[in-house]
Amino acid sequence: MGRENTVEEALNLLRSRLCNPSFVFKPLSDSPDSNYSKLKFIISSSVTEACNNSILLLGPRGSGKIAVLELVLKDLLLEFPDLISVIKLSGLLHSDDNCAFKEISRQLCAEHQLLFSKMASFDDNSQFMIAMLRECGLAHKTIIFVLDEFDLFAQGKQRVLYSLLDAMQSVTSQAVVIGVSCRLDADQLLEKRVRSRFSHRKLLFLPPSKEDLQRLLEHILSLPLDSTISHDYAVEFNAKLQNILADEKFKQIIITYMDSDATVNHLLRFLFRAVSYMDLGSGFLSLENFKTALSNIQRQPKLECIKDCSILELHILVCMKRLEVKGQSSYNFNSVMKEYKSIRASFQMSEYYAWNVCLRAFEHLLQRELICFTDNRGQNQSVEFRPAKLLISSHELQQGLKSYRSCPAILLKLMDREV
Repeated sequence: MGRENTVEEALNLLRSRLCNPSFVFKPLSDSPDSNYSKLKFIISSSVTEACNNSILLLGPRGSGKIAVLELVLKDLLLEFPDLISVIKLSGLLHSDDNCAFKEISRQLCAEHQLLFSKMASFDDNSQFMIAMLRECGLAHKTIIFVLDEFDLFAQGKQRVLYSLLDAMQSVTSQAVVIGVSCRLDADQLLEKRVRSRFSHRKLLFLPPSKEDLQRLLEHILSLPLDSTISHDYAVEFNAKLQNILADEKFKQIIITYMDSDATVNHLLRFLFRAVSYMDLGSGFLSLENFKTALSNIQRQPKLECIKDCSILELHILVCMKRLEVKGQSSYNFNSVMKEYKSIRASFQMSEYYAWNVCLRAFEHLLQRELICFTDNRGQNQSVEFRPAKLLISSHELQQGLKSYRSCPAILLKLMDREV
């Protein structure tokens, strides 16, 4: 019973880590060259030196922009608890000028324990923001404006951005504007009057390097030795984990998965699924857990369609692939049937399908979108005369045939044979 509880506790710990961005991105913040260090230096300098600043955090979705920013703000709020005020806006919710100024006023009132008026006009809220910037500046308090989906604020007349950046030109104000966007050209969207007031500082969030990825995996999946989890179990768990991380097959799984999306969030989704497949009986992660996670998370709808095909439909797909290998760029149903008859004669195949049955199988493949017509110009022609083409690659077809339970051996031979 004690062993089961230990394994369950370890599994819950790993899952909670994977859902905690602050824990995940902490090891990527140690280096002085990291975005965490650079961002913290810029903001802390603005606070201590009483100067205004603006900066953009750019990178693909899931690259950790918000997570790193939250880490920085959390540390700075502990370091300067009475000198920082944070206002957060999202372009998805507050890109409208009136809505943005109202939300800024609401958050400023809540932060400084003032009465917020829902009936205040656009000009009232705008003047209130400018007055608060001046008052906070005189009190040596920095207001940090976080504008998520920054590119959406750059649409239209950009009055919110202009008002913010223009108010920061005053000697008495003290503020930092941080824009967060997945568009690398976000600063190019700014009007000339806004761009002239922007500091043009940018931090680019790139996918983790191989070294960072290795450190990240160890950091997330290794069990702590000084927790309530059994020390002997944690040592054995970590030893088995190191063997997995050093395995070339595991490295290939990670490379395969990260090829489509190299962001940290994408990796976390994969790790969460792999951890969920951990065998509670053994209590340890295995290479099979990661293989299963990869096969289940990478859906391949075309392969799933092939599994539901009939034997005749498989024959038609193989015949079409052979025609393409022969260099026949344009072919129709009649051409496929000639190839099928040729194969039957060469390999003395016993099964025989009537012409109309083959045509129905061909139409079924069209419906499944495993094949399609090459153009729409011949819509008035009969199906058997219209040029067609495959919508699956040779590799996908071969994988589909191998995973098909009762696939005739002759089809695999035909796929392997060089024409």
